[in-house]
Amino acid sequence: MKIQLKYFASVREALGVADEAVDVPAEVATVGDLRTWLRVRGGIWADTLAEGRALRMACNHVMTDAGTRITDGCEVAFFPPVTGG
Repeated sequence: MKIQLKYFASVREALGVADEAVDVPAEVATVGDLRTWLRVRGGIWADTLAEGRALRMACNHVMTDAGTRITDGCEVAFFPPVTGG
């Protein structure tokens, strides 16, 4: 399944990337699974997306939680709880 990822504000700054397209394995079925899968990249990815870290998520422009299912072609965004323009 191919999805689009977007990173905003301090998450983007920490990771050094604003967006990317990724092919996720079949076992990555939810936004929470995706976050866990991205942490496996290690280093700053593991730190920035850590389980206990305050992080907001959206799927297809709708605020979501870890249990939201992802689908082929969807867009998932990660950003800090407070972000400004």
